[in-house]
Amino acid sequence: NARGIEPLVALVRDGTDAQKERAAGALCSLAANDVNQVAVANAGGIEPLVTLVCDGTAAQKEWAAGALCILAVNNADNQVAIVDAGGIEPLVALVRDGNDAQKESAAGALWRLAVN
Repeated sequence: NARGIEPLVALVRDGTDAQKERAAGALCSLAANDVNQVAVANAGGIEPLVTLVCDGTAAQKEWAAGALCILAVNNADNQVAIVDAGGIEPLVALVRDGNDAQKESAAGALWRLAVN
């Protein structure tokens, strides 16, 4: 339920490397639900996910880009929020320089952003 999202966002922002990775993965899974897409954004989850795409470990970058991709599906508000949080440039960098899994996640996010 949406009450579990705020603690996950806090871990993405301030957790250990392992906590950040797992929390980003959990948010990626939870974002498949329309209500949770809104809840993640309302909990301030987009900005720390963008930060992980920029500065995270390899796995954190993959999960964060995946979460941003799912958050952008059919959600114009989240698409705008991702752009406003500076998400385009790090996603493009990940497509260019990341490993195969990161490239796939980042390309998916950019695709979802492009449909707005």
